[in-house]
Amino acid sequence: MDGPYIRVEENGDTTPLNPDVTTVGRGQGADIRLADPSVSQLHAELVRRGPYLYVVDLGLSRNGTRVNGRPIARRVLGEGDVVSFGAARCKVGGLPREELNPEVELRKGAAPELTRRELDVLTSLCRPALSDEAFVAPATAREIAEDLVVTEAAVKQHLLRLYQKFRIPEGVNRRTRLANEVVALGLVRPLPNLERQAS
Repeated sequence: MDGPYIRVEENGDTTPLNPDVTTVGRGQGADIRLADPSVSQLHAELVRRGPYLYVVDLGLSRNGTRVNGRPIARRVLGEGDVVSFGAARCKVGGLPREELNPEVELRKGAAPELTRRELDVLTSLCRPALSDEAFVAPATAREIAEDLVVTEAAVKQHLLRLYQKFRIPEGVNRRTRLANEVVALGLVRPLPNLERQAS
């Protein structure tokens, strides 16, 4: 099989990965469907960026996602890594054999141009997810509005423009997908705790 693929350990099913994003879950619409009850309807995404492949836990499952036994929110994958979606174990194959640092920064060709206010909205959106080791949901429109002292309607308008700029299609977890993309591109950095306490 040419290109990256994932093999479900339980039944040996092998699925080639899409050129950009492959969804994993128990739901009908997932690209890779896993019947295990510990798997969420939409559990995780496998994202390809050039020669790199990384897994993103969508934060919807109590059982989470692990790579080689370690819980992750997002992690670059290497040849032979075992990814557990809940209790369902899958092995990654077909990746180029090069030494990858799991913390390697993944960038697309270029991030879209952002206004100062859009960057403020993105920073506020991602703040909960960056404040902790454990993955937590990004901020809601109301929380962003309170943080930036603007109306919720204004935040929603900014978010709509940001979805378009980052090409985040409509569907479930749109804010989470936007936050994941922004963090993966390195546009938003974790805030030091002291700065958070002072704000």
